[in-house]
Amino acid sequence: MKKFLDQNFLLQTETAQSLYHEYAKQMPIIDYHNHLIPEQIATDKNFDNITQVWLYGDHYKWRAMRTFGIDEYFITGAASDWEKFEKWAETVPYTLRNPLYHWTHLELQRYFDVHELLSPATAKKIWEECNAKLQTKEYSVLGLLRKMNVKTLCTTDDPLDNLAFHQQIKASGTDLVVLPAFRPDKAMNADDTTALNEYIDKLSQIIEAPIYTYQEYLAALKSRHDFFVENGASVSDHGLEQVYAEDYTEAEVERIFLKIREGKEITLEENLKFKSAMLFTFALWDYERGWVQQYHLGALRNNNNRLLSSLGPDTGFDSIGDFSQGKQLAKFLNKLDSENKLAKTILYNLNPADNELMATMIGNYQDGTVAGKVQWGSGWWFLDQKDGMIKQINALSNMGLLSQFVGMLTDSRSFLSFPRHEYFRRILCDLFGTDIENGEIPNDKELVGKIIQDICYNNAKAYFSF
Repeated sequence: MKKFLDQNFLLQTETAQSLYHEYAKQMPIIDYHNHLIPEQIATDKNFDNITQVWLYGDHYKWRAMRTFGIDEYFITGAASDWEKFEKWAETVPYTLRNPLYHWTHLELQRYFDVHELLSPATAKKIWEECNAKLQTKEYSVLGLLRKMNVKTLCTTDDPLDNLAFHQQIKASGTDLVVLPAFRPDKAMNADDTTALNEYIDKLSQIIEAPIYTYQEYLAALKSRHDFFVENGASVSDHGLEQVYAEDYTEAEVERIFLKIREGKEITLEENLKFKSAMLFTFALWDYERGWVQQYHLGALRNNNNRLLSSLGPDTGFDSIGDFSQGKQLAKFLNKLDSENKLAKTILYNLNPADNELMATMIGNYQDGTVAGKVQWGSGWWFLDQKDGMIKQINALSNMGLLSQFVGMLTDSRSFLSFPRHEYFRRILCDLFGTDIENGEIPNDKELVGKIIQDICYNNAKAYFSF
């Protein structure tokens, strides 16, 4: 019987163990998409306790606690940090076979050298041990990132952000590279025209000029795109239900924008045309600047109105959606490619039913100018677990070139989430190791080891040019 979470965790063969320990383990990390807070990096924050760094903002854990029957008071409510940690410790033993059980104990081991299993019986000891370490310089935000050999991060930032904390990080002289990523979802969201008008008004204040027309709006947003370039950005990101690619004319979109600014109701068709025009324009800007554009597709968000009204978005009430992806996505990419203005692109799907769709879609737009120019991103959100990763890796292997894959990211709000890269690397090595031992691929450690190192780090480094 294997021991839980030992050095060969998830590595089922001797070959897999060799591949991981000799090739994957030591590779640095480029985390090109996450939701970390730049201010906490800029100030090199020391968290007061493990609840603050571990449970604040982690809707994965919140969903599990709610399912276990924990009152919201102990999740996002006014309970003390110790009480919240205590309730998480009660929940953890019952997360068996959920990736949270693996992540929880990987994080305790890798950051705090705590090898005991978290439970009500061990909670107080682990709480005190972790909290004591968190008060030391070694456990500041930068210290936590260094423990995981993180070299480069891309945060997720609204076009209206002044990027002051990114500037502060750069000026600090730290060897950690922290770059902003342009996330203009709010700028094109015509589902709520009141909120969109408020957004446009804020943008108008930033540029110190009125915005009456669609062209003025584009010019103002383009100035923010340029500002992000000045601050080191080379990546955009879009969180969408699906790609929008309706046919439109500039005159139509101008009229739609005027209706929005006048506070008039727009039709569904007008909404889709506006989103399509905005999304295409953003893609042109990305191409002009040589950026990488990312599209996270398929989340059905904010499904619980009662709790959304009290807790707000991003609190654990989203799910996989069943949106139709293929036809509009192909239309969008083809339009850009037809004008020879398709930037390097990464596609992420949340519905596993779209795995093979994505694995084959990316092959339509490879043109030999860049290795893996169009990527299918790693298992995302509900799919960044063992089964989801294996299915993504296998589909990509079967229908594309796994060797050109840019690998894993955290997509996380927590500075303790970086063992997810290790989790991915172990799974990757286990798949290759099993194939070698089954005689399905050659026992060429040098070749396979290089491919693994490329997927873990080198491909991303070359692709993003960080």
